[in-house]
Amino acid sequence: MQQKALAPIAQQWDSLPDKQQKRLLATTKRYPKLSPEQKQLFLARLTEWSKLTPEQRDRAREKYKAFRKLPKEKREEVKKLVRQREEEKASAAAAESDTATTEE
Repeated sequence: MQQKALAPIAQQWDSLPDKQQKRLLATTKRYPKLSPEQKQLFLARLTEWSKLTPEQRDRAREKYKAFRKLPKEKREEVKKLVRQREEEKASAAAAESDTATTEE
């Protein structure tokens, strides 16, 4: 099960710091208990993370730290805005895909 959960970063595993490897191994212990949707989300996020450069990862960590310092109400507001942007991007991508299909 660990191999399946960590497949997106298999090629990078040896280059990861020990601390990160331990954290990921701890996470995979919970993996079998996740719902299919949660497993899919975990793998998608891990795949995205594996594609980031070290600088992008550092920026993401800093943003996360700043986010965690916000009051709970403000965090919920930020989450809502992020979801809206993701939905807008998905809608725009779907519309663009529909347009490309119609033109063929």
